[in-house]
Amino acid sequence: MDQQKLVGAQFGVAAMDYLQSPTHAQGADLQRLRALADGQRDWRVLDLGCGAGHAGFALADEVREVTAYDLSAEMLVVVAAEAQRRKLANLRTQQGVAETLPFADAGFDLVVTRFSAHHWVDVQRALREVRRVLQPEGRLVVIDVVAPETPLLDTLLQSIEVLRDASHVRDYRYSEWEAMLILAGFIISDQQAWKLPLCFESWVGRMRTPELRVAAIRSLCAAAATEVRDYFAIQPNNDCAIDAAWIEAVPRLPDALRRRTGNDSFLRR
Repeated sequence: MDQQKLVGAQFGVAAMDYLQSPTHAQGADLQRLRALADGQRDWRVLDLGCGAGHAGFALADEVREVTAYDLSAEMLVVVAAEAQRRKLANLRTQQGVAETLPFADAGFDLVVTRFSAHHWVDVQRALREVRRVLQPEGRLVVIDVVAPETPLLDTLLQSIEVLRDASHVRDYRYSEWEAMLILAGFIISDQQAWKLPLCFESWVGRMRTPELRVAAIRSLCAAAATEVRDYFAIQPNNDCAIDAAWIEAVPRLPDALRRRTGNDSFLRR
C-alpha cells in the first residue's frame, strides 16, 4: 500500500474520533486563528489537510468561504456533517492530496494546515503548490508537532510516532520548516511554540495502534535516557508532552519589488 492510500486507510476509520478528540477540538491556536481572521469578511481560506475540520470551523464564522481539503473521503463526510450541524453554509469540502492542489492561482487569502503536514509525502512540493494558490499578499499558517533540534530527542520522537501511526512521515524541526519555506518562496513572519500534552491511552487508542506496537512504544519510553524522559515529561503511565508550533509565513516578493514595498517588515521576528 502506498503512502497516500495508507494515510487514507489510517484516518478514514478514525474520523469521528478526531472530531471528538479534545487535543484537536480545543486549543489556543484555534482562538488565534479566529483572531487572525477577525474582520476579514472577504477572505477565502483553504484548510489544507483538514482532518476533522477544526481549523475550518474556527474560521468559518469570520470569513467569506472555507474550503476543507483532505485526502480522506471519510474525514470529509464527517466535516460536511458537522458543518451542517453548526450551520456553516460557507464551508465546503473537496478531496485531494496536498502535493497537487486543484485550485486556480492566487485563489486564497489564507492557507492553514493543522496537524497534517507530518503525513505528507512531499512537503516541499506541497509548499510550492500553496505558494501558487495563495494571493501575493496572503499568508500561510502551519500548525504542527515539531521535532527538537537535538538528534537524541528527535530520534525518540520519530520512533514512537511511526510505531503509533504507520502513516507518519516526519515531525520536522523548526530549522527544516524554515529552510523548506524559503525554498518554496516564503519568509517566516511569526512563530510560537508550546508544549502539547498527550494522554497516552487516548493517543494510541484514537489511531487503533496494534498492541504489539503499543508495547514497543512503552519499551522505548522505559529505556529512554534521563534527558529524553525529562524533555518529554514522560510519566510512569507514558503520558507526555511534545512540542507544537505555529509558523506563519508570507510570500517572498522579488528583491526589487520587495525593496520598493517594504516587504522586509515581514521578516521573522
